[in-house]
Amino acid sequence: MAVYVYAITAAMHPLRLDGVTGVGEPPEKLRTVNGQSLVAVVSDAPDGLRAKRRDVLAHESVLERLMADGSVLPLRFGAVTLDDQAVRQVLDERAASYEERLTALDGCVEFHLKAACDEDALLREILLQSPEARQLNEKIRSGRAGPDLQIALGEQVAGEVQLRHESFAAGAVEALRPLARDIRASDPTGGDFVSVSFLVEQARQQEFTAAQKDLANERGADFDFRLHGPLPPYSFVESA
Repeated sequence: MAVYVYAITAAMHPLRLDGVTGVGEPPEKLRTVNGQSLVAVVSDAPDGLRAKRRDVLAHESVLERLMADGSVLPLRFGAVTLDDQAVRQVLDERAASYEERLTALDGCVEFHLKAACDEDALLREILLQSPEARQLNEKIRSGRAGPDLQIALGEQVAGEVQLRHESFAAGAVEALRPLARDIRASDPTGGDFVSVSFLVEQARQQEFTAAQKDLANERGADFDFRLHGPLPPYSFVESA
C-alpha cells in the first residue's frame, strides 16, 4: 500500500506520537519505518488525498509534536511513496546527507519574509530623483512628445524600479541575516520585491521578529512586510 511520509528523524528521537493522528478521513494511524540510523514517521496514504484544511492541519500537528522533542527533516504536505521498503531504502541510501541536514536544522525554525512597496509612491520618488525620467515625463505632459518618448519613459522607469527593488531586497536580507543560521531566497512574485526564508534558532525567535518589525517601521507606510512563521524548516531540507 502507498505510504504517506511526514518527516525523517534520527533513530534516537523520542518519537512521542501518542494522541496525534495522521491525514485522511478517518485519520490514518501513525507508525515509523526504521532505517539503519534514521527513522521516518509515516502512515498509510489515503486514496484521493487533497490539501483540505483538516489534512493540512493534521500534517502540521505531526511535525509540531516531533519538533518539540528534537531535530526533524519535515516533508511538505503530500509526500507519498510506494511502500515501507521504498522508505527504508531511501533512508539508508541517503543517510549521510540526511544526518548532515538534521544537524544543521537542530533547534531551528523557518521564517519566510515577503515584502512589497507602494508603486505610486515609488514612481513619485523616481520622478523626483531621476533627472532623465523627470525630463521625459515633463515633455510628455506638455503634449510635445510622441509615442517614442512614452516608450523611453516606460523603459527608464522600469529600470529604476528594478534597481530600487533589488536595493530594498538586499537591505532587508542584510538587516536580518545576522539573526539567521541560513537563508534561502526565491524569485518574488506579483508586486513583491523580496521572497526569502530564514533559518532561525528557536532561542532567537523573539529577537528575529523584533528586528523585522524595526525594519518595517524604518521603511514606513509605503512598504508592506509580511512575515510568516515560525514554520517547520521546509526550505532548508533540500532534496529530502
